[in-house]
Amino acid sequence: MAGKLVQVATETVTSAVSSVTLTGIDSDDVYMVAISNMEIDTDNKFMEYRFTVSGTADSTSNYDYAFKELRADSSFDDVSSTNANAGSLDNIGTATGESSNYILYLYNFNNSSEYSFITQEGSARSSAGNLRARQGGCVLTVAQACDGISFGRFFDSGTNIDSGTFTLYRIV
Repeated sequence: MAGKLVQVATETVTSAVSSVTLTGIDSDDVYMVAISNMEIDTDNKFMEYRFTVSGTADSTSNYDYAFKELRADSSFDDVSSTNANAGSLDNIGTATGESSNYILYLYNFNNSSEYSFITQEGSARSSAGNLRARQGGCVLTVAQACDGISFGRFFDSGTNIDSGTFTLYRIV
C-alpha cells in the first residue's frame, strides 16, 4: 500500500465513553484506522465496530466477519460470524496493562454500488502477560455509501472505552 496518509479525524479518549465515532470518508480512496492503547472498563468483553451512514452507525444484522486468532497462552482460534449486528475486535479486560492496538483498512466505503469491507490486524495483552493477535476482515453486505466507523460495545450496554487514540486516515 504505497502512498501517504492524510489525517481525516482523530479522537483521544482519556475518560470513559460508550463509543468513539470517526467520520469524514468522502472519496473512493482506501482509508485506514489506527487504534493505539485501547483499554476498556469491563473484563473479557469484545470491542465491536459498525460502519456509519450519514454519521449514524448501521445496526442492521448484515456484518460477516472471520479471523484467525494467534494466542501465546493456548492454541490458535478461528473466529467468525455471519449476519451479526457489528464487526469484532479483540476481548480485553480491566487490569493494568491490558490493552489492544489495531490497524484497519477500509475499502469501498464511499461507493454506494458495492459492499463496504475492511481488513484488520491487531494485538492485545492480558493482565497475565499473555499476548494475542488477530488477522481477518469484515464485510457489510449492503450496497450503500458509508462515511465512517464507530467503535463500542453494541451487543450489550455497560462497557466503556476508558482510553485510547483512534485516528482515521485517507491513503493518497
